[in-house]
Amino acid sequence: MSKGSHQGDEQRFRPQPGKPQQRGQTFVNQVLRQANKAGTGKPRKAGHQPGARLGRGHVAARFSAQQLPPNARRVTIKTRLVNLSKAGKRSTLSHLRYIERDGVSRDGDPGKAYGPLTDQADIGDFEERGSEDRHQFRFIVSPEDAEQLDDLRTYTRHLMSRMEADLGTRLDWVAVDHWNTDNPHTHIVLRGKDDTGKDLVIARDYIAQGMRNRAAELATEWLGPRTALEIQHSLQREVQQERWTSLDRTLLRERQAGVVPLKTLATHPRRQLLIGRLQHLQRLGLAHEDRPGQWVIREDTEATLRTMGERGDIVRTMQRAVGSMQRDLAVFEPGGSNPNVVGRVVTKGLADELHDRGYLVVDGLDGKAHYLALPARAKLADYPIGAVVETRAMSEPRAVDHSIASLAAEGLYRSDHHLALARSQAAKGQDSKALVERHVRRLEALRQAGIVERLTDGAWRVPADLPEQGRQHDARRLGDVAIELRTPLPVEQQVRAVGATWLDQQLIGGRRELADKGFGTEVREALRQRGDFLVEQGLAERQGQRLVLARNLLATLRGRELTATVREISSQTGMQYRPAIDGERVRGVYRRSLQLASGRFALLDDGVGFSLVPWKPVIEQKLGQSVSAVIQGNNVSWQLGRQRGPSIG
Repeated sequence: MSKGSHQGDEQRFRPQPGKPQQRGQTFVNQVLRQANKAGTGKPRKAGHQPGARLGRGHVAARFSAQQLPPNARRVTIKTRLVNLSKAGKRSTLSHLRYIERDGVSRDGDPGKAYGPLTDQADIGDFEERGSEDRHQFRFIVSPEDAEQLDDLRTYTRHLMSRMEADLGTRLDWVAVDHWNTDNPHTHIVLRGKDDTGKDLVIARDYIAQGMRNRAAELATEWLGPRTALEIQHSLQREVQQERWTSLDRTLLRERQAGVVPLKTLATHPRRQLLIGRLQHLQRLGLAHEDRPGQWVIREDTEATLRTMGERGDIVRTMQRAVGSMQRDLAVFEPGGSNPNVVGRVVTKGLADELHDRGYLVVDGLDGKAHYLALPARAKLADYPIGAVVETRAMSEPRAVDHSIASLAAEGLYRSDHHLALARSQAAKGQDSKALVERHVRRLEALRQAGIVERLTDGAWRVPADLPEQGRQHDARRLGDVAIELRTPLPVEQQVRAVGATWLDQQLIGGRRELADKGFGTEVREALRQRGDFLVEQGLAERQGQRLVLARNLLATLRGRELTATVREISSQTGMQYRPAIDGERVRGVYRRSLQLASGRFALLDDGVGFSLVPWKPVIEQKLGQSVSAVIQGNNVSWQLGRQRGPSIG
């Protein structure tokens, strides 16, 4: 096959998404449940998609493919175009902090952002320069032979210089090198403006092909072309791999009317490797020999193999996390046989560095190590190592949605009617306005999702099946499962803590089934020690093998911890403590948060005294600003700012 012909085939082969159709009873079907929609639709030539040549670089993309030799070094590039108006103002800084995190440099230190001319890029200044940008490009550049390249920083600068020549403009970018994985790679964040201040529009062909070709061209210049022996060894490894490979791409190119005839491979230089790959796909249930010399490959093969590759990466991540600990490994699946996982965070990281999607590896009470994929908006910083977490299925509608539906007469909810009803039914001291505001806040969130319609101020049109639609909305936004932080404190710190701890909740609620190894064993011993501590404090007594706890144990412990904390704050500041009374509104400037054994609290300063109110993540953006809250039982409703507006329930 000629060089030009081979490259033409590469360009014409472009998988298009399609839903997997065929599902047998093989092992592979366990993987299919998590496979993304994929398949092989009608191929298109590069540059023939609508708008493929719109923007800078489409000419360079075409010529770069012609210049690249077939034995060039291989480079993988992942690209994400970020709409900054939707991603949020702090998206850039948040992403850069993610990729600068600890342990990603070659020496295990935090990563350092650099730019075209500096080794110490100011990410705050970069964010400020791009604060008005419409969009932004984020790349992960991963040369196959990155370790041989050695100096990724210089390599990246040369690559971006060639991109500037291809795109005809100077580029404003910062990058961070990562050496903490099997494949060293570089994260690049590129502003969406050209050197004249106009929106930078890059042709789709250049993003899909041109940039990768330039990266491969540069790696080949540095290291020389791949030798025939290197190519042969690489292909031999692909035969038995459980991931999507170049051999699979070749097989699909050779497919005719859904069948791969072996006679078409008779003169193919990789004939034996391709036949070996077909036989391995057969063992995986992804291909079969329909009749002698006629092989049929399942339509969902690419999706399945890509997912199997991801699962293999997950297993290796978990094996590194547990080390020499004897644990069964389990990948948590929403709707699986074990919907409730409770355990200690032993490691965490980014499963998808391009989209900042995190994961946790949890040592469970059941003696297993569990891999938990975090929801899209979850932040790794919220889950400290050693913290106790629990999965919760989003299977039940919210109580507030049931309440709204029951209050909506003929599909119409009115906040003034609800307020009048709440006041007539409220007990003394209860804040009816806070209750209504919590409903209004939820309605506004559902309105933005297109589920309810606001007719006028204080009036909403509500569908009859609001609870179910609200549940589906939460599942789409948060994932089918929420991963809740039960306590950031390791169990060993809870044993003698003066406060209402997670261990106390386990003692009150009855002990879960605890495994005889790992975290289960540690929790069993911690519960015994916690019981001894409560006996010392006069809050429990032992009657034989039975531990009898004092009434209102949690409230007593919480009160003791708050009393000690208040005394310390008052001695340091000279301010008077103003306790938050159940049902009454407390106001002040949010100064800081305090992590106690009983939970996290916000300190509100009213100018003379201070109050401690249960903290919620939404108020962190209001640090230094005036807020108010109402505590009712175990719930707290926050009002952000002095102006009238909805509360956060």
